[in-house]
Amino acid sequence: MTAELTVLEKAALLSGKNVWETRAVPRAGIRSLFLADGPHGVRKQLGSSDHLGLHASQQATCFPTAATIANSWDPELAEEIGRALGAEAAHQEVDVLLGPGLNIKRSPLGGRSFEYFSEDPILSGKLAAGYVRGIQSQGVAACPKHFAANSQELRRMVNDSVVDERTLREIYLTGFEIVVEESAPRAIMSAYNLVNGVYANENPHLLQTILRDEWGFTGAVVTDWGGSNDIVEGVRAGSTLEMPAAGLDSARQLVAAVEDGRLPLADLDARVAELRTLVAESRTPGTAAPVDQDAHHALARRAAARSAVLLKNDDARLPLAAGTRVAVIGDFAQTPRYQGAGSSAVNPTRLDSILDTIDGSGLTTTGFAQGFRRGSAPDAALVAEAVAAARGADVVLLFLGLDEIAESEGLDRTHLRLPDAQTQLLAAVAEANPEVVVVLSAGGVVEMPWAGSCRALVHGYLAGQAGAGALLDVLTGVVDPSGRLAETVPLSLADTPTALTFPGTERTAEYREGLYVGYRYYTTAGVPVAFPFGFGLSYTSFEHSDLVVSQDSVQVTVRNTGERDGADVVQVYVRRDSAGVHRPDRELKAFARVEVAAGESVVVTIPLDAKAFRHYDVESGAWQVEQGEYTVLVGAHVDDLRLSAPLTVRGTKPAGQPDPALPGYVSGRVQSVPDAEFAALLGRSLPQARWTGELGPNDALGRMGTARSPLARLAHRVLTWQLRRSEKKGTPDLNTLFLLNMPFRAIGKMTNGWVSTEMVDGIVRVVNGHLLTGGAATVRGLVRNLRANRRTARALRDAS
Repeated sequence: MTAELTVLEKAALLSGKNVWETRAVPRAGIRSLFLADGPHGVRKQLGSSDHLGLHASQQATCFPTAATIANSWDPELAEEIGRALGAEAAHQEVDVLLGPGLNIKRSPLGGRSFEYFSEDPILSGKLAAGYVRGIQSQGVAACPKHFAANSQELRRMVNDSVVDERTLREIYLTGFEIVVEESAPRAIMSAYNLVNGVYANENPHLLQTILRDEWGFTGAVVTDWGGSNDIVEGVRAGSTLEMPAAGLDSARQLVAAVEDGRLPLADLDARVAELRTLVAESRTPGTAAPVDQDAHHALARRAAARSAVLLKNDDARLPLAAGTRVAVIGDFAQTPRYQGAGSSAVNPTRLDSILDTIDGSGLTTTGFAQGFRRGSAPDAALVAEAVAAARGADVVLLFLGLDEIAESEGLDRTHLRLPDAQTQLLAAVAEANPEVVVVLSAGGVVEMPWAGSCRALVHGYLAGQAGAGALLDVLTGVVDPSGRLAETVPLSLADTPTALTFPGTERTAEYREGLYVGYRYYTTAGVPVAFPFGFGLSYTSFEHSDLVVSQDSVQVTVRNTGERDGADVVQVYVRRDSAGVHRPDRELKAFARVEVAAGESVVVTIPLDAKAFRHYDVESGAWQVEQGEYTVLVGAHVDDLRLSAPLTVRGTKPAGQPDPALPGYVSGRVQSVPDAEFAALLGRSLPQARWTGELGPNDALGRMGTARSPLARLAHRVLTWQLRRSEKKGTPDLNTLFLLNMPFRAIGKMTNGWVSTEMVDGIVRVVNGHLLTGGAATVRGLVRNLRANRRTARALRDAS
């Protein structure tokens, strides 16, 4: 299949042609593919390209983000959105859509959590699989990301995720496993970070042993943009395509490695075969049907309404009856916060605001007051205006949320609070009129000590371009709220399992909490929360009964005991009762969203698969099921599991015993795990965490502040000044964030061949204070690179 290609052509195919396209070899029937961002909308850039979304992109439907859709607990809805995404991608001549993202929300501080589904791998995997099936039904390849253990934005391209094998398998890989098994993605994106000392993109344990050998993945592995470290090691480990255009230096490295025997030709051929399969399976250009933008906007509205979570509804304040006189307060009502910042930013086909759409809601508005300015201190005049507006209304609709600077690719959150300007506004408005309904716009959770000041609370997350109409549908009862939290809302940041360890600020991010992520921690350690995982209110009520369990399925009757039609989410958790290795008190293993008419009952049968009782046994290096007694728990959320049934499970091995060297992991109290205990969990000594010595090619540019070179320190001061300036404006400077977090070697991967690996080494010498020798090495490398590029380009032309 690859014999007609020269070694150089094969090597060149494994790096991009430019920022978004792959190379082509027309004589061999290999066309160029176009890749584009697309977790919640297609972002195909117009004109000159940059990978961060700073330049304009084609218009596309901006659907609610993954964090929002996760609250629907609805894989069928995810698949429907996926079909729409695939249709728009095909219409725009996009061959590979880079998404969905399904990294686990290890901490609510994660800056990119709005792109991810959940703190739970089962929920994440099931929803992501729906997206992939939908996207690929339109002939477009989906590319789930970021594989794997990519949990923080700080120094994300150089950070080493130190995680024990069992936790890696059970928490951080299970979602990807589900996606591969249930939707067969044609591509997967590797993560920037290292995993246990090896870059994810050149990690044979991840890419070969687990992904290909164990799971049977046959598609292409694509690097995150600039995420390639050593292309030879990447190809050897199972990485198919280096993006963006790293230039012909990468091709020459591969050819040299084959010629001197460091890289088997068979490895190169395997990667080329994967790329050729990706090309062969892509839809034929120019065959896509037109897109019905009105229908997609309606789908975005329906999805956002289905995903909104009603957290509080004192005295059934909601839904609001037609004719209710409402004061609309809050900057977000006028300028919606509907998506996150970064490479996922979509140029929407239209954008609804509350003020635009409320006239058709049946509500009577008494006025609008801005109330606060995003990114600014409390403003007494704006508060006074809001208080005056509140006094004349039956109900105050107060729209609050996180500012744009709070959540972005490239930086993690530093706290979970709403801005003071907003909480002070709420207090003042509630004093003037206690009938306050708060509507939140944020990509994740926030601390809610202020929740007592409102009668009702709706969390709309980041609801996409049609979110305003969707939220009004929920507020007025056109749609019964059926969203359920896909993550826990803690009482405070200090209560979270990673409060003392996230983000990792040195070389490593130590996953000391082990299995105890999100609700697994709170329920095991007995830590109270504001709102538990799976929680969500409705305008109707549901009753569960007649539980029947087996090792293969759960059957339960769901009755709608209210006066409205509605949707319930039946959640199935498993607890092991008999002795065995340490594990969380309860874990989600299955769920089903079910529509039930008022007064009616539905019998629901939910399959339990092989993942329901298993754990990863490090000693045997395999998944095992401990024989013994378990309890299957069914209910409305993780803290409301009213039905339970014992189950004797036929296992693959006798029950083990908790390791006495792991007392914190047995109890679940993992906030302050000692070094010795974490080392025991890892099964090895802890790696060096501190940054030491001179800077190297894999050190982040953000470390230049301590470099020996005054030029490097000056460059660092300029970058940090630009970042501070953007923070004051309330808009994240994505380019500066990327530069501060990226390693020096990425300069050679992001410049379309202008900078070679040799030149990067010279630049690093300059940064370390060796101006003359480093400068000379850089210039020599530049000359050699230009000459080599001309020779390589000529050789490729001659081969064609």
